[in-house]
Amino acid sequence: MTTEKIGALRSLMQDKGFDAYIVPPTDPHQSEYIADHWKTREWLSGFTGSAGTVVITQDFAGLWTDSRYFIQAEKELEGSGIGLVKLTVPHAPEYIDWLGENLHEGQIVGIDGKVFAQSLVEMLKKQLAPKGIKFNCAFDLPGQIWQDRPPLSPNEVIEHDLKYAGKSRTEKIALVRHEMENASLDYHLVTSLDDIAWLFNLRGSDVDYNPVFTSYAIVSQNSAVLFIDQRKLAPSLKEKLEDEGLEIKPYDEIAQYLTSLPRDSSLSLNSVKTSHHIYLGIPPHCIRVNDISIPAKLKACKDETEIKHIRNALVKDGVALVKFFRWLEENVEKGEITEITLDEKLTEFRQQQPGYMGNSFGTIAGYKDHGAIIHYSATPESAYTLKPEGLLLLDSGGQYVDGTTDITRTICLGKPTDEQILDYTLVLKGLIKLSMAYFPEGTKGFHLDALARFPLWQHGKNYGHGTGHGVGYFLNVHEGPQGVTPNPAVSYPLREGMLQSNEPGFYSEGKYGIRLENLIVVIPHIETQYGKFLQFETLTLFPMEINLIDLDLLTPEEKGWLNRYHKKVFQNLSPRLSPEDNQWLLEKTREVKY
Repeated sequence: MTTEKIGALRSLMQDKGFDAYIVPPTDPHQSEYIADHWKTREWLSGFTGSAGTVVITQDFAGLWTDSRYFIQAEKELEGSGIGLVKLTVPHAPEYIDWLGENLHEGQIVGIDGKVFAQSLVEMLKKQLAPKGIKFNCAFDLPGQIWQDRPPLSPNEVIEHDLKYAGKSRTEKIALVRHEMENASLDYHLVTSLDDIAWLFNLRGSDVDYNPVFTSYAIVSQNSAVLFIDQRKLAPSLKEKLEDEGLEIKPYDEIAQYLTSLPRDSSLSLNSVKTSHHIYLGIPPHCIRVNDISIPAKLKACKDETEIKHIRNALVKDGVALVKFFRWLEENVEKGEITEITLDEKLTEFRQQQPGYMGNSFGTIAGYKDHGAIIHYSATPESAYTLKPEGLLLLDSGGQYVDGTTDITRTICLGKPTDEQILDYTLVLKGLIKLSMAYFPEGTKGFHLDALARFPLWQHGKNYGHGTGHGVGYFLNVHEGPQGVTPNPAVSYPLREGMLQSNEPGFYSEGKYGIRLENLIVVIPHIETQYGKFLQFETLTLFPMEINLIDLDLLTPEEKGWLNRYHKKVFQNLSPRLSPEDNQWLLEKTREVKY
């Protein structure tokens, strides 16, 4: 029971003299999706959303999360003794303000420095230390009462074949060293699991949906060191890596290695992705350079080989989706399909595609009012049975050896209402406006975010999540450093080769949710006396729901985009479909009239 866990935690807090304890949703690598071993906040609170921080005092327990999870959190926290505190700004650490208002001088906040980012610790201290509030970062108190905590995964690592990766490990390490030389860096600490997987052309299965493995890496001009549980490397792979010049050291030796860095050497790291514990291991005589990791910058811009394979992955995904949605339409009247069995059937169709390696995230199948829960996850207790009526929002994706996919479509299983048609059309118009954007090189995502929201804004409507996130290449479905969001803190410029999502939405609580999502890649547009201009190319291949569109609200330009897109969908998917599937797709991609 959550209440018993909180009681046990409060007892430990009292023993240590802690007046408050913070439990974040992270692991030592600041991953979004984390291995079961690190799901401390979920174990303690029962809340399963990816974003949310718990603060415990002797007389208060609260979870801070953003609007994506308000409905979900209220349900999952019911009866737990933990209250929901709604963030006013997504991703903001507003619990720090609460601590500042409710703690007194001399009181102590406890955190586990192994899972807290150095940047966040610095923020805590900057805001709370002037008020005389102290910190102890040395104790994982929940870990002391978590009796059946899952161990770290021993799963073996696999190679990402060079024909898909495009560049060898040696070439990628050379690119990192070139960037280090330009920045006068002696060492580069890589802590993000997806950066390490990309750099060494390796993939793992330590985290659900993300093909990564628990590890650290340090690159210098003379060495490249991978810190990993060596049980995860088959002898043949370990030998191959070492023959290529990599040093393999145990995962838990990273801190010791850092202490041995030479005097006055410069070390680059990302304090947002580096734990406080690891940061403390860096000798004071080292020059610390805080920046986004070099592999993160490099892998964000897909090269020609990667984009070629991503296109193929999206064709395979489109084929699976055609087969699935046709099956759904033909079987929904039987009353046997639930939000869970729907997900299972979609996975079955994806599994039929060559190179399928699993789903890229937990499928969001939100029927009727569940669609308004932005990150809804069906359970046997909550799952609705589908009927030939109402809206279904389906957000899903696949991992393939040649790409990562992420697509959302909203369909109507019966006769739509005028309200549903209006809202769907406004969301579609926003997606089209962003799809058709032209922008000068150096433009950042927050400069473009309003394009996708403007049609909704005109009707006094909005949505509480970002419009687009970067997408990995057979890696994390959410990948930085770029994104399209109202938050100017996400300020990395959009560059040629960047793959990301385009996903405006609208959510009517208690009624339905609508979201449409395509993957888009940044490509050149034109170069003029005013500089180089870029544009987006849409790569996702699956039709929109024409029966949900008020065509009178689309401009001729928007209708032209829709017709061209549907023509592209049919041309790319039809050669891989049966005659029956092709007939279904032909109707779904029919031309709309001007």
